[in-house]
Amino acid sequence: MKALQYRTIGSAPEVVEIETPEPGPGQVRLKVTAAGVCHSDDFIMSLPEEHYVYALPQTLGHEGAGTVDKLGDGVAHLELGTSVAVYGPWGCGRCYECSKGSENYCTNAHEFGIRPPGLGSPGSMAEYMIVDSARHLVPLGDLDPVKNVSLTDAGLTPYHAIKGSLDKLHAGSTCVVIGVGGLGHVAVQLLRAMTPATVVALDISEEKLNLATDVGAQYTFPSEPGAVATVRDLTRGEGVNVVFDFVANQATMDLGHAMMRPQGDQVLVGVGAGVLPVGLTTGAMESAIRSPYWGSRPELIEVLDLARTSGINVHTEVYSLDNAPEAYAKLHRNEIMGRAVVVP
Repeated sequence: MKALQYRTIGSAPEVVEIETPEPGPGQVRLKVTAAGVCHSDDFIMSLPEEHYVYALPQTLGHEGAGTVDKLGDGVAHLELGTSVAVYGPWGCGRCYECSKGSENYCTNAHEFGIRPPGLGSPGSMAEYMIVDSARHLVPLGDLDPVKNVSLTDAGLTPYHAIKGSLDKLHAGSTCVVIGVGGLGHVAVQLLRAMTPATVVALDISEEKLNLATDVGAQYTFPSEPGAVATVRDLTRGEGVNVVFDFVANQATMDLGHAMMRPQGDQVLVGVGAGVLPVGLTTGAMESAIRSPYWGSRPELIEVLDLARTSGINVHTEVYSLDNAPEAYAKLHRNEIMGRAVVVP
């Protein structure tokens, strides 16, 4: 079968022919119908050799959808041909967090060497993929897999981040979304669907700010130091209740920190890193900084239900598997609007 693999540190991913995998006991093989391209993939492919901890070669793709193609021994109550989405942050299935469906916070995954697809385990950028357990499959029903596959991360991750701050997103509140890319433009839609808060979007790209307006942001401003005064003026000097930072580098973290109001949340969702001052006299009083990761299995079901009932959707650019390297090249150049989706 064809697969897109990262094979050499520092090189672009390649389309190669590999053996079609067979499901082992408890596993499920999917015929892949869609796979999402994510900045996390670009991030891991930018790591130097001393910091790279994933498999090589690595079949990419942690956002996946497909039809059930073959069942391993012991798998029951799952019909062949069923259209499903793949829940990506796999866990052990036995610890306390996993028992709640919060496998994104599995306490045994590192010890047991459990890796998400495309981030250690073979991913969805292939004609077929193996899913380690049927519990990691969520029925898509009548949802188009190409239009909705990215909700498994680009929808689930902001949804989980927003749920952690729902109590602060009340009527009269204001929130800021920094970075209106693959996850950020979905976050704007989720915030409008789930809360009465006023949504402000910041980005360095005018094109992405236009997209933010199209999907529901009430205000958009360039992501630059002057945005602090602009947003504070918008909130009558009080600052914002919640900042959702989908970049999370030092510049955006400083920007968000300067906008916070007392008892606000600064939610760092992007894969960047930086340093923020903490303490009673270093920022807004009783404010909190959180770094949520992905989301739970029940939350993925909720996100897909929102896609059915509230029109949550991902702006997509579609590529064939043969053209998938170009999708990653455009992602690296920050030229993707919304999300790129690969259809084998």
